[in-house]
This record gives sequence, C-alpha cells and structure tokens, in this order.
Amino acid sequence: MTPEKWHAWFGQQAGWTRQTRLWLYRQAKLNRARDVLEVGCGTGVIAGELAHTGANVVALDIDPGMLTFTSQRETHATYVQGDAHALPFPGGAFDAVVCHYLLLWLPEPAQGVKEMARVTRPGGSVLACAEPDYGGRIDHPPELADLGRRQTEALRRQGADPEIGRRLGELFAAANLRATVGTMAGQWHVPSVSQADFEAEWRMREHDLAGVLTGEELHRLRAIDSRALEEGRRVLFVPTFYALGHKSD
Repeated sequence: MTPEKWHAWFGQQAGWTRQTRLWLYRQAKLNRARDVLEVGCGTGVIAGELAHTGANVVALDIDPGMLTFTSQRETHATYVQGDAHALPFPGGAFDAVVCHYLLLWLPEPAQGVKEMARVTRPGGSVLACAEPDYGGRIDHPPELADLGRRQTEALRRQGADPEIGRRLGELFAAANLRATVGTMAGQWHVPSVSQADFEAEWRMREHDLAGVLTGEELHRLRAIDSRALEEGRRVLFVPTFYALGHKSD
C-alpha cells in the first residue's frame, strides 16, 4: 500500500483505541513529561497526538519511506530512522516511551521492550498502547469464521505474531518493568457500525488476503459480512491488550 493508504489505516486504528490510549497517557502523567519517544511511528498519527501534551516528542521508525511521508506533513515531532531492537539513544533519555501496534511486528519483541525500558528514565513509563491477540478472535456469523483464520495465518506469513497480546505481561516483566496489563472492551452499535470502519476493515483484509483467496471468494465473504451488519448479527472482536510499565527509581 502507499504511505497515504497506510496513513488512513493507522488513523482508523488510532480512532478505535483512542479512549484507552488517553487513559494510559493520564496514568503515565504524560502532561508532566519533558521528553517522549514513540517507537514505530509509521506515518506520525500517534506522534502528532503526543505533541499536544507539550512534551518534546521524538518519533522513530525503521521505514525511510514512512518517515519521508511523515516529515513532509507533520512538524510537531523530531523524526528519526532506527531499529526498535537497538534504539539510537542513550540510556534514560526519555520520561516516557510509547508504542502502538508495534510489538506484534518485531522479530524479537522482548528485545524491543528491553530497549524501550533502557532509554526510559528511572521513575518513567513504557506504554504499549495496543497489541492484538487473534487467538481469541470472534467472527460471527459462523460463515465468516474461516475468514478470521485465514487473516491470522496471513499475518503470520507477513512475519507478525498475531497472539502477542497475551505475552505483554511476560515481556514487561523480563524488562524489569512493573506493569499493569489489561484488555480493551468490545462495543457494537446495533444495527450497524460505521460504514467507514467497515470499509477500512475490508481494505486491510483484502491487502492481507491477496493471493490467499480469490477476488470472487472475497466478494462473497464481504457480501455475507455486509448483510450480517445490516441485520445486527455481525460481530468482529479481536482482544486487544495494553500494558503500562513503570521503571523503578
């Protein structure tokens, strides 16, 4: 996908997790932070939000294409290219370090969390704002269950760990962080959810399942999903975990 399309998707994701994220910011007292790092900033959706806390925000991503797109449209943060497994910052450089849908994509998520803890000042916080767990995914009506399984398999083939959510506690403990771990609640507006949300979900499904399902099969499943949505029967729930870690003084 183009950076523009990724930006639209990241914005959609951020909308779904916004309330939990803002609660985490309050718990971490980000309004008092001087220096905040976002790891895996993508197109800058979360970095732009963090800048409104008044902190000096640094945003890092490994993808130079994403950073070029972001730096051209977002000026509220300093953008740096780098690897989450070896952050290019000295120890204790930040009051808080934030990530959002990042750990599932890291080949070594434990190392990523340890690096985030390393660059956090004593007394500071590490926030994993959203990490999914497709092992608990619910697709309803039953005709859509195979769609969920196929998308989970597609994520694994892309190098993701789609069950990373359940591992947040152990990852934070291994980094010597005292952590609160929880899951976001699911909510459905019956008889329908936002059409924009539905379209965004299907754009990503089609991206993930290209070459796995035929266009005809995707069209058939989309029609089932759309009809279930209209009839108030549709459920798509992926447990999404968060973790707030505190680094000891």
